[in-house]
Amino acid sequence: MATVELRFSALPEHVRTARLVAAAVARRAGVDEAVLDEVRLAVGEACSRAVGLHQIGGISAPVKVLLIEEEKQFSIEVGDEAPHAVAGGGAGAGPGDPDGEADEDEMGLAVISGLVDDVEVSAGEHGGLIKMTWPTTPPPTILV
Repeated sequence: MATVELRFSALPEHVRTARLVAAAVARRAGVDEAVLDEVRLAVGEACSRAVGLHQIGGISAPVKVLLIEEEKQFSIEVGDEAPHAVAGGGAGAGPGDPDGEADEDEMGLAVISGLVDDVEVSAGEHGGLIKMTWPTTPPPTILV
């Protein structure tokens, strides 16, 4: 299992770099060329969401992206350190309009779910994680 870890300051201008790195690693891992645009868009949406949560919450920690190549699949994990509301009224999303922020957050997650068939979202008082997985095809065997 090969893993590439990317950390970047929670600034919108770094999202494009994350998208480019994710697409390059996905291509090398064997993700189908026809799916690479979906990978780019999903990573861009997940990273933009994490950047927004960090900025709203005044969090200076970097956004974390893990690109994980396994035998028959490629996964991308985008993590933030923003406190998320938990069942029972735990931590809040931060200052501002919580309803507007919640709607925007739900919209971003809906876009990601529309782009990626295998998505897992987890969140708690210490941050959140979006894990997206795509199948890979092994490189063709060349017989000599």
